[in-house]
Amino acid sequence: MRAGSAILLGAVLVAAFGSLFAGAADLAPRAVLAGLFGEPGTAGLIVREIRLPRMILAVTVGAVLGLSGAALQGLLRNPLADPAVFGAPQGAALGAVAVLYLGAAEAVSWMLPTGAVAGALSAVVLVVLVAGREASVTVVVLAGLAVGSLAAAASSIVISLSPNPFAVTEIVFWLLGSFEDRSMRHVALAVPAALVAGALMLRQGEALRLLALGEETAASLGRPVAATRAVIVAAVALGTGASVAVSGAIGFVGLVAPHLARGLFGSDPGRILWPSALIGALLTLGADLAVRLIPSTTELRVGAVTAVLGVPFFLWIVARRRAAMAAGAA
Repeated sequence: MRAGSAILLGAVLVAAFGSLFAGAADLAPRAVLAGLFGEPGTAGLIVREIRLPRMILAVTVGAVLGLSGAALQGLLRNPLADPAVFGAPQGAALGAVAVLYLGAAEAVSWMLPTGAVAGALSAVVLVVLVAGREASVTVVVLAGLAVGSLAAAASSIVISLSPNPFAVTEIVFWLLGSFEDRSMRHVALAVPAALVAGALMLRQGEALRLLALGEETAASLGRPVAATRAVIVAAVALGTGASVAVSGAIGFVGLVAPHLARGLFGSDPGRILWPSALIGALLTLGADLAVRLIPSTTELRVGAVTAVLGVPFFLWIVARRRAAMAAGAA
């Protein structure tokens, strides 16, 4: 476990460092290193103000999405779960779209992340209110899907009603997900919330192991199931809201990363939390590198790349579960 995690961490560090050398500006390796460590001039501006924030956000967003997916899959005991189950990404997107529609993001820099986090938390609170505090997992999932669909529909309405075509273009491109044109201001807004959310989820490892035995068994062993559920859901909402606020909607990382982690480290839901975060960071770093290296007149969106990779993976998971259920019935 430790050796595997160390290898993953090393891979993340190598990919993160390598991402500093990729971009539209053709910089020599020596110039990139000099710019990273404080040399003034064009190279320093490009590396420290453009590429470094982009790299930090790619690592942060990927890690928190992968960790969120692992925590929710352990909580719901369902390998198809990801943050969208609780409507958190859709709620965060609605909050951010509303801020962009009103033009508040240009007036006050912290309004966009605030709107996204508020939207994610509002979606989760609404799910809890609809499902009830003691609801079963099935009821919670159905409530989350309903709230997520409502938030997505509301975002579409806001886009349709926008009188400014430039605002519509900005909203649509933002919803596709990207780390382009991000700065240290975005890092300062997202990283603290992501660290808090990640710490809360990582502390639930033992609780997730007990929940794998069933909620009744976990409760009989002294684990407060309702409190554990509340902490995980709130942490997922916080981390997802902070991620959506700075990168837009980037899907399927929370679904794919835990599955890859289980293939490498086993099915223990508490054991795969940290590896899922590292794999999530690798996925977003890889997608961000791909959009910068693929030749095109305009830069592709990271969310589009993760969707192209994630949808076939999702269908493969569904096919495997269907085959397993058919074999069990036989």
